[in-house]
Order: sequence, then C-alpha cells, then structure tokens
Amino acid sequence: MKLKRIEVAGFKSFGKKAVLEFNSQITAVVGPNGSGKSNVAEAIRFVLGEQSMKSMRGKRGEDLIFNGSHSAGRANRGSVTIAFDNSRREFSLDFDEVSIAREVYRDGTNQYFINGSQVRLRDVFELLSAVHIGTSGHHMISQGEADHILNANPKERREMLEDALGLKIYQYKRAESERRLEKTEANMKEAEALRREIAPHLRFLKKQVEKLNEGRSLRERLIGLYREYLKREEMFVEYRKKDIEGRRSAPAGELADLNIKIAHARETLAGESASDEKSHRLLQVEKELREARLRHDELARTAGRVDGMLEHEEKQLKKKRETLVREENTPVRLGDVLTLAQTIEGELSSAEKVNDLGVVRGALSRIREVVRAFVFRHRESAGGKVLTAEDEHEVEDLRREKAKADQALEDVHEESRILETKYQEIKSEIDQEKERSRDTERALFEMLSRRGELEVTLDRIRSEEENLTRESRRLDEELNEAKVLLGEVVLDYSSVGVTHDEVMNEPREDQEARRREIERGKIKLEDIGAAGGEDAEKEWKETTERDQYLEREIDDLVKTADALRSLIVELNQKLDTEFKEGVKKINKQFSEFFKLMFGGGVAELHIVAIERRRKRDTDIDLSDVPGEEVDEEGEDEEEEEGIDIAVSLPHKKIKGLQMLSGGERALTSIALLFAISQVNPPPFMVLDETDAALDEANSRKYGDMMENLAKFSQLMVITHNRETMSRAGVLYGITMGSDAVSKVLSISFDTAVEVAK
Repeated sequence: MKLKRIEVAGFKSFGKKAVLEFNSQITAVVGPNGSGKSNVAEAIRFVLGEQSMKSMRGKRGEDLIFNGSHSAGRANRGSVTIAFDNSRREFSLDFDEVSIAREVYRDGTNQYFINGSQVRLRDVFELLSAVHIGTSGHHMISQGEADHILNANPKERREMLEDALGLKIYQYKRAESERRLEKTEANMKEAEALRREIAPHLRFLKKQVEKLNEGRSLRERLIGLYREYLKREEMFVEYRKKDIEGRRSAPAGELADLNIKIAHARETLAGESASDEKSHRLLQVEKELREARLRHDELARTAGRVDGMLEHEEKQLKKKRETLVREENTPVRLGDVLTLAQTIEGELSSAEKVNDLGVVRGALSRIREVVRAFVFRHRESAGGKVLTAEDEHEVEDLRREKAKADQALEDVHEESRILETKYQEIKSEIDQEKERSRDTERALFEMLSRRGELEVTLDRIRSEEENLTRESRRLDEELNEAKVLLGEVVLDYSSVGVTHDEVMNEPREDQEARRREIERGKIKLEDIGAAGGEDAEKEWKETTERDQYLEREIDDLVKTADALRSLIVELNQKLDTEFKEGVKKINKQFSEFFKLMFGGGVAELHIVAIERRRKRDTDIDLSDVPGEEVDEEGEDEEEEEGIDIAVSLPHKKIKGLQMLSGGERALTSIALLFAISQVNPPPFMVLDETDAALDEANSRKYGDMMENLAKFSQLMVITHNRETMSRAGVLYGITMGSDAVSKVLSISFDTAVEVAK
C-alpha cells in the first residue's frame, strides 16, 4: 500500500487548495520558519482522526480553519483528504484507491468520509488499524516530540507499542465486547426484574386457571353422574309403571267379578230372609262398613297427595333457605354504602336544623325509603330471592292438613273396626237363627273376605302409584335443574351403558347416594363459578408465554455474556502473546540501531508491572450472574503491565534515560522509533524535524537509517538538514507571501538529473 497524495484546503495556513503527490519513497518538505511546512504534518494527523487540539497547536476546532488576512478572506471550513493505493487490497474495501477525508466547521463539528461516503470516526480508526496506522504517533514524529516515547510513562509506552504492532484492532474488539457485555448484563437484569414483577400475577392467574380447570373437571364429572342418575331413574320409573299396571289388572278384574257374585248372593239371601230383621240389620251394617272403607280409601289417597305436596314444598323451602344463606354473604360495594351513609347524614342534618315535627317525619320517611331501595337493589343484584312468610305459612297449612287427614283416616279405621265387630256379632246371631241359609251366607262371607283382600291389595297398589307419581315429578324437576346448570348436553343420556337388570337388582339406597353426590357437586360448582373464565385463561396464557419468552431471553443473554467473557479472555491472551512477541522483535532491532548510532552499548525494552489500579466501571462484574463466584479479595484492583527502557552507552558509566544528554536522547528515540518501524512497518512515516539536534556525523547515520527504513515505508521528512534533503527523491518547498497563504513548490531530483544531462 502506498500513500498517493494529500489535498489540503482551508486548513490552517492553506487558504487555497494544495495538493502534494507522493511518487517517491522519501519526500522532503522544506521551507523557512513560519511558512507552514509543519501544517502539512498536522494535516495528516487531522485527517487520520487526531482528537487532541494540543497536538495540532490549537484550542478548538475553529483554530484549524484558515482565518484569512488583509488580502484573503477567511474559510468557512477546513478539509484534508489523504489518498492511498489499494491495488493490493490491504484495506478491506473493493477499490483500487481509498481516500479518507475530514472536514471541520467553525461551530466545531467534524465530518468524516471514506471514498466520498460519510462515516463515523470509529470506522476510520478501524480501517486504519488494519494496516497498522493509529493515533499513538509512532509513525508521525513532530518537531520537539522525537523523544516522546522516552518521556512517556510505562503505560503510555505500552499503548504506543500496541499501536505500532497493529494490536489496536484487538483493543477495539475487546472494548466493543466489554460494552456489549455491559449492555447484555443490563438487559439480563432488566429481564430478570420483569420476570420477578410478573411472577405474583402469574401465580394468581395460575390459581384462577386451576380453579377453572377444577370447575370444568367437576362439570364433566357432574354431567356423567347426572346422565347415569337420570338414565337409571327413568328406567326405574318406566319399569314401576309397567309393573303396577300389570299387578293391578288381575285383582281389578277379579274384584269386578266378585262384586257381581256378591250382589247375586245378597239378592238370594234377601229373598230367603226378607222378613228377618237381623238380616236387614246385617245389610245395614254391611252398607255402613262398605261406606266406611270407601271413606278410608278416599282419605288414604288424600293423605298421600298431601304428603307429596308437603315433601315438594319442604324441598323448595330448603333450597330457598340455602340460597338465602349464600346471598347473605353477598358483598356490597363500599362506594354504595358510603353513598347511602352520605344521603342519610344529609337528611338528618337537614332535620336537625328545624323544629317542625312534620319536617322531621318527612326526613325519617325519606330515609326509610332510601334504606328500603338500597336493600331491594342489592337483594335484586344478589338474586332477588326472599323467604316470605307465605312460604312458611303454606308449609304449615300443608302440615296441618296432613295431620287432619291422618286423624280422619284413624277415625275411619276405628269406625270400620267397630262396624266389623258389630257385623260379626249380627252375623253370628243370623248363623244361629238361619241354619238353612248357612251355605249361602258362608259363600257370601267368603266372597266378602276375598273382596276385602282384593281391596287392600288395590289400595297398596294405589299407594305405590302415588309414590311413583311423586318420583316421576321429582325426576322432571331434576331434569330442569340439570338443564339450567349444565345445559342441554346433560339430557343426552340415551347412550349410557346401563342394563335393565342392573337397575332393578340395585338397591334404591345406591341411587339415593348418587343423588346426594350430585347435590354436593352442584353446590361446589356454584361456589367455584365460571364468570370471566375465558378472559382469565387467555391472560394466563399470554402471561405464561411472556414469562417463557423472558426465560429464553435470559438464557440467551447468559450464553451471550459467557461467550463475550470468553472472547474478552481470548483477546487479552492474544493481545498479551502478540505484544510480548513484538517486544522481542523490537528489542533485536533496537539493539542493532542503538549500536549503529552510538558505536556500541546496550538498549533493551522490559515488560514491567506498574501500579495497581481500581477496576473501571466497564470491567466485568460477575456478582449478579447465577452460579458465578466472585473473589472478594482483590475485587477492586487488578494488575497492569507497562514498558521500561534500559540503555547503557559505550565508554560511559551511564545507565538509565535520565542521565542522557539531549542529543543522546534524540538518537535513542530515533533508534527506538526506527526499530519499531522495522518490526511492523507502517505504510508511511512523517518525520517533522527529528534531525534538528543531530550533528553532521550523526546526520549521515540518520540518513543511512532513513534510507534503510524507506525500503519498508514511505517517508515524508520535514527538515532543514541538507544531508536529509539529499536522500529525498522529491522536494516540496513551502512558501508564504504577504497574503499569509502557504503555497507549495515541488522539484523531483530524478527529473532534475535527467534535465541536467
């Protein structure tokens, strides 16, 4: 890579555009003091990204712009462009020529360009560091700064050598990795804080969803229980209906035939004993007995009906009471209570201010209406169910009616017993008096006895039918409740696998146990509720997904942080290894140049430990990383290394830089700078009057070293030394006229020789 040219416009004393072409390995810039020749070196510093105003002999950005003169106007901006030959692609850009430009404006702002495209200063640094050009100054030695590397402290020397060895790229990567690590750890802490923030809400939502799932599970289980219960109950009721119908048919037919036979026997008996008074009495008692039994049957049916109604009303009353118990615990909004209290307090305050009893009564009446409306409104919102006195009174009436029916049934039973006794007595008398009609009467009595048995059997069947009617009514109620609570799906129980034999062979207590289990399930399901279930489940799902996303983000950040720490350690190791290898190579060249300059002696660079320092804010802190242990001892400080220079002159008992004279220091610094350049040659070097302190003999040695160095790097030398000028291929002269504008004149020695010939 070669330096091709520098274009300067509006920078310091270059009020007009000036172009310096670099076609030779050594280019000399000469001119009288104050002509602006050092401004050429400062222009190169400027365009390469130098940020120190002091090193460019200014205090602010405006000082770098041509300020005008009595005959030339001032410039609004200063710009410098440096062009490199990139035909070998040393720069990672696909251009044969790479130009870097920098512009400064009077407000202090700067702009940077690479091949005409605006870029950041960092982009310029990274581009230059790849070809061993940095800002430490090892390739740009200004006037009075030749021994800067000798005056620098060990840490600064290390930085200069790292820059010269091309290690800046590793430092940029390390700094970038440290910044990314710091940002990653901050993001990790933020993500962990977000997880901790949503954790309580997530636990609450999880409980809500578990409660909803429990409600769904209970609902499904309840549907299954309901289906089996309803299927079994329906099959049982249908079977009982058919069974009752079958058992009632034969006794009813036999009773009808028997009644005809009894009537015929009575007619025969009446004809035989028409004049018999006892026969009339017997018939009268028999009639009364039959009427008593009819009343008994009617009262039995009435008692059964009243009993069914009482059972139904008691069940409804029980449900109302359970509902009211739950509604008593219905919460009331504090705002509604406060509004009620404010209304009552306002009415009372108004009543206290007057002595009119009518006004006070009106206030009390309004308060009563407000309280009633408050209670009614909240009772309606809680379900509006009220246990009234009519409900209790209706149940009491049914109980009294049942007791009355039971008593009447007992009275008729007693009356029937008395008539039966009387009938038996008359019958005995007739048996004794009417011996000849005994067979007829015996047959009649047998038929009456059989009729009584049949009537008892039919009464039992009617009682069973009444009970079956109540069970059928209860089944209908269960169907309605199941439909309201669980929906139409519960009514689809036709596919339930229950056989007729299983239902009929099972004890009724098992079916009753199912009913009680269903009742408990219904109460529990009502307590769990299902309001807002979909919203809670959706929110839980979204919150869970966010928590899982944050968890994955934290895992990724932890992996990224570990990778960055590993990269930082790797970069430090590589930086340390290459630095130590570079120091060894520099020591070899430094020793040779030193011996050449002084005719012997020893000069070496040593890596030394320097004072311990506190950790910077950008250094890695592992205290918050799970699983990492931080050593408390030495946590605040870490060790650094620097570079020390040891010299020993021949024929003198001088050891150490402090004892060297000015010329010796200049020769030592030149030897070290040339040694650094030999180990890792930069594309070009700028030497600004570094030979000013040299005598004629040392100037020749300086010139020889400069020619040797020119084999590896282009040199631009600003000098007054004739020996140095003689080594240049192109000579640029800087002059300044009355307009205070620097002008450039050039001469090529090679061309001059050809012309002279």
